[in-house]
Amino acid sequence: MRLRLKGGRVLDPANGENGVASGTVRDIEIEDGRIVAATDLRADAEYDLGGDVVMAGGIDLHSHIAGGKMNLARLLMQEDRRAFPEMPGNFCGCGGGRAVPTAHATGCRYAELGYTTVFEPAMVGANARAAHLEMADIPNLDTGAYLVLGNDDYFQRLLAAGAGQEQVNAYVGWMIEATQAFAIKIVNPGGINAFKFNARKMDLDEANPHYAVTPRKVLTTLIRAVTELGLPHPIHLHGCNLGVPGNDETTLATMLATEGRRLHLTHLQFHSYGTEGDKRFSSSAARIAEMVNANPNISVDVGQVMFGQTITASADYMSQYRNRGLASPKKSIGMDIELDAACGVVPFEYKDKSFVNALQWAIGLELFLLVEDPWRIFLTTDHPNGGPFTTYPHLIRLLMDRDFRNAQLATLNKAAQAHTLLAQIKREYSLEEVAILTRAAPARILGLTDKGHLGPGAVADIAVHTEDADREAMFSTTRMVFKNGRLIVKDGVVVELAQGTTHVARPEFDRSVDKDMQRWFDESVGLKSKHFRIADGELRGGAGPTILKCEGVAS
Repeated sequence: MRLRLKGGRVLDPANGENGVASGTVRDIEIEDGRIVAATDLRADAEYDLGGDVVMAGGIDLHSHIAGGKMNLARLLMQEDRRAFPEMPGNFCGCGGGRAVPTAHATGCRYAELGYTTVFEPAMVGANARAAHLEMADIPNLDTGAYLVLGNDDYFQRLLAAGAGQEQVNAYVGWMIEATQAFAIKIVNPGGINAFKFNARKMDLDEANPHYAVTPRKVLTTLIRAVTELGLPHPIHLHGCNLGVPGNDETTLATMLATEGRRLHLTHLQFHSYGTEGDKRFSSSAARIAEMVNANPNISVDVGQVMFGQTITASADYMSQYRNRGLASPKKSIGMDIELDAACGVVPFEYKDKSFVNALQWAIGLELFLLVEDPWRIFLTTDHPNGGPFTTYPHLIRLLMDRDFRNAQLATLNKAAQAHTLLAQIKREYSLEEVAILTRAAPARILGLTDKGHLGPGAVADIAVHTEDADREAMFSTTRMVFKNGRLIVKDGVVVELAQGTTHVARPEFDRSVDKDMQRWFDESVGLKSKHFRIADGELRGGAGPTILKCEGVAS
């Protein structure tokens, strides 16, 4: 089937097109779900865009959308479901919560914002099968998941025993294949494991009280494993000391620990805190951004704080245990997960009159505006930890409209206003930069060559926005969204449900490790390793994954 989108202003930074700035328009032609070069052939259907802005479908590289922690969050926050119930009469029947929407509502709401691909950034191996089943239940989105490693006992034992890098690489490759993962995530490297042995803090060079392994060793070993296995996305790191004043020093030291290898620092806002001032809590965004700007091997997403009720859900139970007293409402969940990691779920309300919350909001915006390269910074709220993904249109307006941003700043806690440079920053994001950090850049860092652009061969995931000086309004309602060439959203409302795919990475590794894994599962896990492994046919109702092959490098 051939479709033609006529007369749109194409915004495609990956291919150097900026029809918004130049005023030029062109048609986009689609055949069998992919974009093709323009022809004179008769189309089966045409859509007149009338000069509206055309972009690739949005890609969110870090949003908690599936897995045990999200189901625990839904269980804990029944208030969220009652406040935002199912909506009768809506085509997709979704409502189902704001901070932690149902799987179905997640897919519909992302699509209504123009997003077509979202990655779950913290899948625990023991819960991988359930996470994949849940992702398969999310309509209109392609998905993938990052496997959490670094705190599991098998890996800690490897390092404690002095295992060679080849043995580590084999384990990492086996786990990625077994869990159908796309990338590797480290959460508080070694700290979650250390918590089980009564440690309550863990800095970069502190040794695990049981295994005597430092976070630095965990980080550098896994960075090397990911590099040598050829995974497209670098280590996705939730660093040490999340949310702790003075963690800026740890963050800077972590960047230097890479020794030039690629590293992605996630929800950087929560790792950019100093100790200056009377309250011993200050912004280090300028210092952190300067280091990011000087090191092209580093990429970041922000984890912007947005005011209102949400819920925090993280494998970093060391942090969540510390913060459980701040829960609002006053309840929380903490649990250990099968020698893999942990899980902490703490409801939280960010308040604009709170000094700490207001400064967190400002720190995130400072990072967005001070990191110079839009290809190495990504738009996230760490959904739902900093706020729901549905706040993205408001966040985009904050980045694009300085007067609006400063007006919002003027309403916040007065002491926080005095502790931020935000009002002095003149930068405003352009539409092209927004397209980079929400489309082109995520596709590039994830190695998805057929996403994030509108050139021939790209998957026909397309969002059409009507130009509006109010950028929040513009990005809140999409005129049209196409998923694989099918119209799924019209005038901001879902009109059809499409099945997505699951992206997985498939590196080559030394398969002799399988015998060791069989022995480990028999002795320590109580589950056969062959039953732990997830087959291709288990994904997407038997449709299987979309496999990204990896090109490893010599050690």
